[in-house]
Amino acid sequence: MEPKQFTIVFIIQEQNILLGLKKRGIGVGKWNGFGGKVEANETIEDAAKRELREECGLNCTSLTKVGVIQFDFVGQPPLWDVHVFKSHEYSGEPQETEEMKPQWFSFEDIPYKTMWPDDEYWYPYLLSGKRFNAYFKFQGMEYIIEQRITELPSLDDHKI
Repeated sequence: MEPKQFTIVFIIQEQNILLGLKKRGIGVGKWNGFGGKVEANETIEDAAKRELREECGLNCTSLTKVGVIQFDFVGQPPLWDVHVFKSHEYSGEPQETEEMKPQWFSFEDIPYKTMWPDDEYWYPYLLSGKRFNAYFKFQGMEYIIEQRITELPSLDDHKI
């Protein structure tokens, strides 16, 4: 069975990151980036831009792919491939939507205690501009039972 394809986008300005408080669906009550499922006949990059627009009202003018995280939930196939993007270039102002409540955080004040448990392992790669691949195996939605992260060579901030 092929992995399900998802995206997540992070808007970064200097030492600040825009996160959204999830208001419904998987991850309700957790802070996260903006993203979701890749729809049929949609590229991964187009899905990332669409999800950002739908979840916080921002239009992204360029994206940089920084990683792919594969999630494995015991007893719940298929795997999830989450394509991680960052951007410094966007238009509009963050707006609360039915799904997310956006808020800026300094890198030092990221609320890891109210985020997915894997975030504290791979966010340092994102925040320091490193590219990576990661794998997390979960028992349920809160317990990591296996993990690995591999740093990848830089693409010199290749934009898509």
